[in-house]
This record gives sequence, structure tokens and C-alpha cells, in this order.
Amino acid sequence: MKTQNQPLDVYSIITNRIIDQLEKQVIPWRKPWTEGGHPKNLFTKRPYTGMNVWLLASVGYAQNYFLTWKQIKDVGASVKKGEQGIMVIFWKHIPQEQSKDSTEPSKVKSILRYYYVFNIAQIDNLPEALTIQYPPDSINQLSTCDEIIERMPNCPIIKHSKQKAYYNPVQDCINMPKQGSFISPESYYCTLFHELVHSTGHQSRLNRKEIVEPNEFGSIPYSIEELTAEIGACYLNSVSGIINKEFDNSVAYIQGWIKALKDNKRMIVYASGQAQRATDYILNVRSYRKGGEVLVEQEVETL
Repeated sequence: MKTQNQPLDVYSIITNRIIDQLEKQVIPWRKPWTEGGHPKNLFTKRPYTGMNVWLLASVGYAQNYFLTWKQIKDVGASVKKGEQGIMVIFWKHIPQEQSKDSTEPSKVKSILRYYYVFNIAQIDNLPEALTIQYPPDSINQLSTCDEIIERMPNCPIIKHSKQKAYYNPVQDCINMPKQGSFISPESYYCTLFHELVHSTGHQSRLNRKEIVEPNEFGSIPYSIEELTAEIGACYLNSVSGIINKEFDNSVAYIQGWIKALKDNKRMIVYASGQAQRATDYILNVRSYRKGGEVLVEQEVETL
């Protein structure tokens, strides 16, 4: 039994929730938000980022607009009987005490926390004016997958010289099989997006340790990078409006991720954050880090 002196293990809570979905043959990061829109707060219109995107999008509501309990009460609305909130996570920053004569920069400790939000479909007596759908984000109006690639800064060279898809960090180039060898254009671009996410880890871009440092096949850093690339590709699929039906949904694939998540409870939170920063880089959204410098307020988890 947890006491007040025992801190909540948010990593375990989130990881166990994802494992529960995987055991039900649901791969939450592959749930597109194309139809429901990018998850955002109804009042502030602020979009959710990182892991919160697919924590909310995977629930499957027709419109991905959410409110906190306080926001619901502030407008005189109420949660429908039997409805439960959906967990989202955030970082709480706590300044660390330092000696008065210390010349080092002040340090801040970041702790993962969570709260609950409710979809507008779970709420009664919400003022009608608040349920009007907002125009889609301009970033979601990209007409083609090629436009996503064109807008990527410092895009690596993309070759079609071998019938194999991979990113070579030494040469900083992507090789793709010819598009005609894929079952569909969607499959081609989904694979290309996966490799583009890998390429953001290059030292000239986000300098991600899972790409910059050598890692053996099957190691934890290798698995983290693969999960980062898969989640990132799914983000880009939804932004571009494509749905790839050729994903591996095999039992072996799902069991592999269940084992990996059980072995490392921080993996899913870390990989989701890295995937968000990678896609922000590809889409030229200035909410990513490079070399440790924070360009906007966004926490980077470490493993």
C-alpha cells in the first residue's frame, strides 16, 4: 500500500498503461489523429506534445479537444456520470539549493508528474460556443509528403541505389528502395519518414546519443532509437494525412515491445519526447534541442 511518503512512480503508471494496450493488440502510437485533429486544449488551443499526443489520440474521440477539471467547473459544466479522465504528463521543475558562495549556475531538478483531462464528449452542459471546431493547424495543411521532406532543414541526401531502407550516420545519407517496389505510396513515405527521424539524431542536427554513439543491435539504446523512429514516423503520417496499413502488427512484434517496456520503464516516455523533437525538427518547428541548448521550454528526459 502506497503511503504519503512514497512518491508516485509516473513512469510505471504510464508504462503499465501502454503495456495493457499492447496486450490487447492495440499499438497506441499508431493511432492516427487525422480525423479528430491534433489533440489540444479547448480553451487555450494549445496542442499537446510528445507522449500526450497519442495518449489522447489513441482513445478515439471524434474531436480531440480536452479540458481540465478546473476548466470544466469554471464554465459551469460537469463530467458525465461514469466517465473517467485521461492521463497526461508534464514536468515539474524544482530549483535546487546551492551554497551562497557557489559560482556554478543554479540547477533545476525536473520531476515527471501527471493530471487528468476530459474530452468534450465526456462533458455535460458545456456552452455551445465552446464546442465549435477550431480551424486546423496550418502545419496539418501540408498537401503532400514531399512538402514535409522539402521543408526539413539540413535534409540528408536521399538515394535509391539499393533495395534496402536505412540511414547511414557516417555518410549522413538515407537509402530507399525505389518507390515502385512498395505496395503503396503510403508505405514508401512511412518508411522514408522512419529513416528521416533517424537522421535527425546526427551531430549536425539534434546530436542524439542513440545515433551519435555506436550501439549494438538489440541493445537498449538501439531499441530506444527504433521506438523513437517508429513513433516519429507515426507523427508524420498523421500530419501528412496518410494511413499506412502495412505496419507489422504481429504477435512477435508486440511481445517484443512489451518485453522492452517491462525491462525499462522510462523508455516510452523518453522515446516519445525524442520523437516529438525529431518531428519538430523535420517540420521546421523551433521546439527542439541541439547540443543541450533549449530553444523553447521543453523538457528532455535522460536515461
